[in-house]
Amino acid sequence: MQNAVILINAEKGQIQAVAQRLAEVDGISEVYSTCGRYDLVAIARTRDFESLAELVTVRLMKVEGIRDTETLNAMQVHSRHDLETMFSVGL
Repeated sequence: MQNAVILINAEKGQIQAVAQRLAEVDGISEVYSTCGRYDLVAIARTRDFESLAELVTVRLMKVEGIRDTETLNAMQVHSRHDLETMFSVGL
């Protein structure tokens, strides 16, 4: 599995609309609105690097209202929680 954090700035007045569109994109598991330097943070979870590349370079470019993005590719998980196991048992 390939995970990434995608930092997003939206066009003025488009944060809510962009967040809703992003939440519908296959490969995006969560979208958070934030305060600070970025408007939104999307969590991407794909089966492999090629799928992540297609998500970022093709599918996200079709989402209207995105001004710019920065993608942080996750290399290691540093957590005591096994999130995949938690989700698989319905927690």
